[in-house]
Amino acid sequence: MTESLFSLTHQDPLTILRVKLRSTYIADEQVCMDALLKSLDLSLDKRTQMSAQAASLVRHVRNHSSPTMMEKFLGEYGLSTKEGVALMCMAEALLRVPDKATIDALIEDKVQAGDWSSHLGHSNSSLINSSTWALLVTGKLLAPVDAEKVGSAMRGLVKRVGEPVVRMAVAQAMKELGSQFVLGRTMKEATWRAKKLTAQGYTHSYDMLGEAARTAEDADRYFESYSAAIVDLIPHCNNDDIRNNPGISVKLSALHPRYEWSQRERVLTELVPKVLALALQTKAANMGFNIDAEEADRLDISLDVIAAVLAAPELSGWHGFGVVVQAFSKRAPWVLDWLYELARSLDRKIMVRLVKGAYWDAEIKRAQVIGLTDFPVFTRKANTDVSYLACAKKMLAMNDLIYAQFATHNAHSVAAILQLAGDKHAYEFQRLHGMGESLHASVMAQGGIRCRVYAPVGAHQDLLAYLVRRLLENGANSSFVHQLVNPEIAPETIAQDPINVVLERLEQGLSCRSHAIVRPQDLFAQNLASHRKNAKGWDITDAPTIALMQSAREHLNPSYWQAQPLVARFEGTLEAPHWVINPAVGGERVGQVHMSSKEQVEAALQVAPLGQAEWLAMPLAERVACFEKAADLYEDNATELFAILAKEAGKTWLDAVGELREAVDFARFYAQEMASGPQVQGRGVITCISPWNFPLAIFSGQIFAALAGGNAILAKPAGQTNLVAYKAVQLMHAAGIPAAAVQFLPGGPHEVGVPITSDARVNGVCFTGSTATAQHINTAMATNLAADAVLIAETGGLNAMVVDSTALPEQVVRDVLASAFQSAGQRCSALRMLYLQEDIADKVLQMLYGAMDELTLGNPWHLHTDVGPVIDAPAKTKIEQYILQHSVAGRLLKHLSAPTNGLFVGPAVIKLNGIEDLKEEVFGPVLHVATFAAKDLDQVVKSINAQGYGLTFGVHTRVDARVEQLIKGVHAGNTYVNRNQIGAVVGSQPFGGEGLSGTGPKAGGPQYVQRLRKPFRVKACAPSGHLVSLDQVQKAIDSLPSKGLLEWQKCSNRVSELTQIFGSQANQLKDLCRNPVLLPGPTGELNQLSTVARGVVLCLGPNRHSALLQAQTALAQGNGVVMVANDLNLPKCDLPLVVIQGQLAATDIVALSGYHAVTANSDAGYQRQLRQALAKKVGPLLPLISETADPQRYTMERHLCIDTTAAGGNASLIAAGE
Repeated sequence: MTESLFSLTHQDPLTILRVKLRSTYIADEQVCMDALLKSLDLSLDKRTQMSAQAASLVRHVRNHSSPTMMEKFLGEYGLSTKEGVALMCMAEALLRVPDKATIDALIEDKVQAGDWSSHLGHSNSSLINSSTWALLVTGKLLAPVDAEKVGSAMRGLVKRVGEPVVRMAVAQAMKELGSQFVLGRTMKEATWRAKKLTAQGYTHSYDMLGEAARTAEDADRYFESYSAAIVDLIPHCNNDDIRNNPGISVKLSALHPRYEWSQRERVLTELVPKVLALALQTKAANMGFNIDAEEADRLDISLDVIAAVLAAPELSGWHGFGVVVQAFSKRAPWVLDWLYELARSLDRKIMVRLVKGAYWDAEIKRAQVIGLTDFPVFTRKANTDVSYLACAKKMLAMNDLIYAQFATHNAHSVAAILQLAGDKHAYEFQRLHGMGESLHASVMAQGGIRCRVYAPVGAHQDLLAYLVRRLLENGANSSFVHQLVNPEIAPETIAQDPINVVLERLEQGLSCRSHAIVRPQDLFAQNLASHRKNAKGWDITDAPTIALMQSAREHLNPSYWQAQPLVARFEGTLEAPHWVINPAVGGERVGQVHMSSKEQVEAALQVAPLGQAEWLAMPLAERVACFEKAADLYEDNATELFAILAKEAGKTWLDAVGELREAVDFARFYAQEMASGPQVQGRGVITCISPWNFPLAIFSGQIFAALAGGNAILAKPAGQTNLVAYKAVQLMHAAGIPAAAVQFLPGGPHEVGVPITSDARVNGVCFTGSTATAQHINTAMATNLAADAVLIAETGGLNAMVVDSTALPEQVVRDVLASAFQSAGQRCSALRMLYLQEDIADKVLQMLYGAMDELTLGNPWHLHTDVGPVIDAPAKTKIEQYILQHSVAGRLLKHLSAPTNGLFVGPAVIKLNGIEDLKEEVFGPVLHVATFAAKDLDQVVKSINAQGYGLTFGVHTRVDARVEQLIKGVHAGNTYVNRNQIGAVVGSQPFGGEGLSGTGPKAGGPQYVQRLRKPFRVKACAPSGHLVSLDQVQKAIDSLPSKGLLEWQKCSNRVSELTQIFGSQANQLKDLCRNPVLLPGPTGELNQLSTVARGVVLCLGPNRHSALLQAQTALAQGNGVVMVANDLNLPKCDLPLVVIQGQLAATDIVALSGYHAVTANSDAGYQRQLRQALAKKVGPLLPLISETADPQRYTMERHLCIDTTAAGGNASLIAAGE
């Protein structure tokens, strides 16, 4: 357990409280609520008085004052309307967009999305009513007009997009919107605007707008901004009582670019002096100084910083140091206890601002994403309100050392505190500028109670994120502000007692937690069809979790691991061992590997069919249980697996945790696939060849999938990562999977790889690796294996990301860093080519360079390491030579230095004209950058597609129409919008590419296991008839675009069209490409799996029946078809279909071009010739489809993942909040 900076013993009260605080991080919500209710101990009479006073306050506010413009706005355009969400998205992006064309595109995109005239007459405010949108057209406020005029104005606005007056009007409207929440652009302007309220007795707490720092330059700028703001406030600190002077709020994450637990030592060394310097400034001015609350994963380090600063002797005797506590946190009461004990131990008096909490939706999503056992925050609004009351009561009892500051716009919270409090001078209320004015005015009128306004200060371009957050928090139907302006909601309803709400649920036998929010472990068990348990998460920002992980692996450092072939029933001798060297530490021996001998390979091939029989003889329930047990064993042995991944593969803590979770997800996902799929025969023996970059996850995923398909496995891991693969197979066998069903064959490509991919006893290969190796395997299989032997290959990619000028640079830099440099760039999905719109390129690149400077390169055994080593010396040499080549050519923009002890390569950024300059994938921490003009976006798409790869693709934009344009235009297996493009999640984001990037189907998707099962086939026959000319077939292929191929792919009723031509038999066809499937995933993220046509399919029959079946099935998926077979006399039709009588020589398909698949159901000899001919083609691996009636074989899968919270928060989750 990590201790704070100052000296503590294990019996020290602060230590005890810190332990208790940490233990409630993700505690059970019911347990927390029981403790809170017990601590409140309020009688029913007391609670009734509170609610009655709250209702009285609501009536008084409604009868004696008018809501602010912003309150009216939120009442009309809340999160329950798509117009409100469109407004939020436009407000978030508009003011930062520099170029006119993109501004116009953004306005058009958001305005067209709404039914604006439906809001007319709902508000008595001329601005909110018709003039909200008249403002967008004319740039000035107008009197109310009728509905038709507003509708006409909006239609006219869309037509006039592009005119300067529209652009200026919308920008002015957004600024007006923002000014309702921001007191001034500068501190001088803010204090001038504050004079009116100051004269009425209000005080202010000022906050300099800005988000977390990404670079040291950002952090320095924020420090100077805070320091200058303090200087500007000195003339306004005229009262001896610090409580009557203004204050300032400081965001610690704005003052350090790596404000996170993994960088704790650096943060405490660098940040504490900065914060202390600001605190001393405010002390000298007799001003309040508040440390803002941060995300849940930063609370622990925030407490360390707070303790270190407050312990400074120079702050003795000052009562202005303040801390913000968030009531939605399950740790909030313990934070208060800890702060009180800290103040007591240091003989200080401090201020504590109690808030409900910000970024609740982000906390929910993070817990789901990383697989926590529960949430760090309460999931129901009433629970947070109860927590707020309990914390308020606790704070009021601590008033000897804590000056309580209650930030709330909620009438019940205000009434409760008025009832609970004694001394009116022992606390104050706080509200946000622009919100809660009438409520707080009512409180002020009672006399003697202080009220303070939290006042953001900053330029228009800095208000965006803050503005959207306020819109989100106050625009939900359940928010007090939203309800207050709705006259249809009775005051008694608004003022209801949250304790009653909680108790009523308990009396009804209901859980106190929200059932609308899926718990992390149930993320993939949201319906009857899916009951999969989510993989266990390890939160490496949580001090107790880190301490346990570190303690558990102490005995493993140093440690040696052994690996050897695992061949059933083989009793021969082992080959001499090879040493495994840690890539991060030069010369450090990690373990030994005995490679497979020829005899062991042959023995494995012989026994594998027996292993398949043994596996299939087990009842289905037992096989499923084996997978579930293997998943559990992986989690139980996590410490050792993490250690091997770090020592052998150079995995950082973050990557090791992600890899293990993915392997566990594969086991449970494929268990579900096995249990729910058709119980047909497997193909036989499947060779699984996995890469070193995911030596546990991909290795395990291939094996579990092939087993689920009913096969026996010959598993060959990459030569660099045999140790972790060996451990995985041991755990599989321990879980009950027969030794003969999964045999482990470590060894080189020639000694092991060649025989197990070119032996006729093998029925298929699952391969992940380079494109060139996949092509070699394909050739070997075509020559030696059955023609229908399956090859599933996932290969590399020249993965691109396109960023336009509406994107938020901070988000872009965050996602580019992860996509390009996490795992030292050694991911198939890693970003290789970044396209930046020229209008923002310089700004984004400068921020990217600064963020790169903050990365820590080093031994992945240490938590603080961000970037580990590359895998081996040849890789290091190749990457370094590539970087040097571009450096000599003057194209190297940025290159970090790297540690010399170990196989490290410093992340690099290289300037190119475009992706066409990128001749091959550089598998390491190298990012290429090109710029583009907004008008040339289509050309960028063409350039990306022209390279022939199609693995991952990223987009950053706020313009929905551009998202649509890019996801339809770019040919990629996995597309990510407004997030990074790595880390696909099993079952949620099935992964795999197309073109040169792979064959499909996607790993962790619905088709993978099916491809490994023995398929149903139509009875084969030999081809007959005259040979058709190559030229005739090529012309037929070339003619398909003119026959309406693109229109056919867009057709929504293809099966109906085919029925008219082929008759009633076509009614049996399935069109898989019509309806995308939504897949489960965390809140705030859309995951959609689609199928698309392959393109042009050669249907080679050879007889009429098989040719018609092939053509119909291919056409139903949107493909163009060239049929070459006998006895084909089809009626003329308006379809992308060409019919040629005869047969095609198998060797001719090598010379043909423009087709994407071949399907035939011929005799074995002709099928083999076709397979061999296809293997000779240069380019993507084209399929030979013998499962002619299976519609999946005529399609490709594409996955789309959108971060729907990128514009600032999760509108749907907040709107649905209970």
